[in-house]
Amino acid sequence: MHFSLHSFFVLLLLLAPRVGLYAKSGPILSGTVRDPAGTTVEFATVALHRAADSVVVKTEFSDTKGAFHFDQLPAGSYFVSASQVGFERVQTAPFVISSTDQTLAPIQLKSSANTQLKEVTVQARKPMFERETDRIVVNVDGTPLSAGATSLEILSRSPGVTIDQNDNLALRGKQGVLVLIDGKRVPMTGAELGEMLRALPANSIEKIELITNPPAKYDAAGSAGIIAIKLKKDGRQGTNGSVNASYGYGKYGKFTSGISLNHRYKKLNIFGNYTYNNRNQFSQLMLHRDFYQNSQFIGSSDQDNVGKTHWISNTYRAGLDYTLSKRTTLGAVVNGLINHAEASIPNVTQTFDETGRLQSSYQSANQRMLETPNTAANLNLKHSFDSTGRRELTADLDFAHYGIHRLQNLATSFIVPVQSPTILDGKLNGGLDITSFKADYVHTFPNKTRLEGGIKASWVQSDNDVLFTNISEGISLVDTGKSNRFRYTENINAAYLNLNKTINKTSIQLGLRGEQTNATGLQVIGNSGFERHYFQVFPSVFVKQPVSKNQDLSLSLSRRIDRPTYNQLNPFRAYIDATTYFTGNPSLYPQLSYNIELTHTFKQKFMTSISYSRTDQPIINVIQPAPEGNRQAVSTFQNLTRSDYYGLTLTIPVQPTNWWTMDNNIVAFYNRFIGDLAGTSLNEGLPAYTLNTANTFTLGRGWTADLTGNYQSHQLYGFLDIRPLGQINIGLQKMMWGKKGTLKLNMTDAFYTSPLHATSTYANYVEQFYQRQDTRIATASLTYRFGSDTVSQSRRRSGGAEDEKRRAGGA
Repeated sequence: MHFSLHSFFVLLLLLAPRVGLYAKSGPILSGTVRDPAGTTVEFATVALHRAADSVVVKTEFSDTKGAFHFDQLPAGSYFVSASQVGFERVQTAPFVISSTDQTLAPIQLKSSANTQLKEVTVQARKPMFERETDRIVVNVDGTPLSAGATSLEILSRSPGVTIDQNDNLALRGKQGVLVLIDGKRVPMTGAELGEMLRALPANSIEKIELITNPPAKYDAAGSAGIIAIKLKKDGRQGTNGSVNASYGYGKYGKFTSGISLNHRYKKLNIFGNYTYNNRNQFSQLMLHRDFYQNSQFIGSSDQDNVGKTHWISNTYRAGLDYTLSKRTTLGAVVNGLINHAEASIPNVTQTFDETGRLQSSYQSANQRMLETPNTAANLNLKHSFDSTGRRELTADLDFAHYGIHRLQNLATSFIVPVQSPTILDGKLNGGLDITSFKADYVHTFPNKTRLEGGIKASWVQSDNDVLFTNISEGISLVDTGKSNRFRYTENINAAYLNLNKTINKTSIQLGLRGEQTNATGLQVIGNSGFERHYFQVFPSVFVKQPVSKNQDLSLSLSRRIDRPTYNQLNPFRAYIDATTYFTGNPSLYPQLSYNIELTHTFKQKFMTSISYSRTDQPIINVIQPAPEGNRQAVSTFQNLTRSDYYGLTLTIPVQPTNWWTMDNNIVAFYNRFIGDLAGTSLNEGLPAYTLNTANTFTLGRGWTADLTGNYQSHQLYGFLDIRPLGQINIGLQKMMWGKKGTLKLNMTDAFYTSPLHATSTYANYVEQFYQRQDTRIATASLTYRFGSDTVSQSRRRSGGAEDEKRRAGGA
């Protein structure tokens, strides 16, 4: 479709009144909070609970007039609780939400002589896993297993999330996941994303949301869905904060410490945090390769890479919110990650002929250094056109710079046959600049029709310069076959409309998003490049229908796109050893997916979902014979022809006793890939499943314990055959010092069952590999919170350059 974005947006606006006749938001629940004297209470914490199991559905703060409201509520039975420092927590009687707005009688708090203790005592700890209508929520804050862990490790234990040997994330067995942190997409994927998430400690995370079929408001990227990481925020008045430190030990030691500060006074809120991470990571990669020619075995090789990587990262975030008026708030945020890594990974390689006789033997000393100074700034504005908040405008302006400096030195000594040693020296210097603007408008009409619309524009410039030098017998020569300079520019313009309505008991949401893409890439040496201009429309539909008092059915459909990340397109090489390297692929095309999911909910907690996705030109990570021959292999990304995904998800929460809660999640799926690569035709799939269980034990006297486990069955992903793996994790937590201190102890991967065994098979090449890392770790962590305990209303917003920042990195 080749017509302008302006024409598309005009078309959406013309359609809006007509679509609005058939779509609106769910009912609104409102009320006020008062003290014993009848005076309204501002900034009270108001929570909406499901009556069936008391699970918190939504949380809000009362405004300066003591008022609160919850919107877009599904039909069901609920109750509301309210709390504030100086008062006891109170709750309403259960009530039923149908299709009409509802106003509760004023909630009257009761005075408390010992507020802080009662406030904490009566609040139940959230379960580790919660299933909402369109997402699974992983409550990280408060679990002992977050102690000393990285956010990547927490993700690896989340329901339906798997991470391969190159740190590529998959959700329910599908790659192409969009990662958000506080609403902003992370500027990396693959190995760079893995490095960033290893630098982000889990104790800075409040929760993780796994969204499998996002609506039109989100960027159309992410065919497998969205992983939204939400960091902790402090809503207390005055000056307050926390400090934390942890130390863990597996093969090597790992230390993390941080501080968080927040000052809130009247119209101004200033916040900041800093985390220092110093980790030593063990890794081992063992490879066995068999080579064929015309279906005849011609030889093999064995490789062993064992080494240590030292990570030092400094993560910071600072900003402010200022209330310009009762309806307008302005915010600014600056955040960054300075990551430094040094790795020493020696390699031993032997090659054999078809009879098993030794042909060659050599050793390589692989030294790597990586620095990624990343900085981003955001300005944001929120304005309500009336006191009800039914008409609201938000806007964001983002600027970001991501640098990368990579050095690698591969020194190879030859034992059989004897020959002069060689050195391959590589230097990469690159940068990525992103500018983005977005604006979103929400309008709830008197007839309860809710309209959301927005526009977004982003501009990206990437420049990477790599120089490789061969050194042999003291002579240095530039390797022109490996050296190059890659420049990439991109502009994406987008607009969307999203409308909601409830007709009788049926909730309907219709969305339409259009994105126009203009991209160019150029390899300076050789003057090889590409230029692409295309426009795509992405519709989405969500329908929810109650079928009885305890049962609901919901259906969602969407079309999504995954553009190649900037580093996936970059032909820069990163050598693993003398015969194995990673490189990008400038010839990659976007992948397009069509998704449908049907979900049944029983008693608002037991959920069953069936889903289907078709993806055209899926982008997959492959390990294949290198074009240079000489028994070399290359890890890269390629487009296949098509993939089909069939999935079944079961969510089963159980409470065996009042001190033991258990959350279970089962994902069964079948993923079939079709395509041709390296002389091999692929048309295969295999039924597979993943299991997650999280058990929480309330032991009394401030002690709680967690026991979690996950298991991934045998599965196929493209040309990769992956053997089963899993892990068991144990955690213990103690609250102390008047609830201001938290001690956490844990052991992850207790039985060391998570090493990866897999096989890649092609017509002329078979690779078996075994990979293990430092996953069995014992950790102790201590956190201390200080300052005011008076809760206030918090506003912390995110920016608009989410998709571009996600794609700034590559594998």
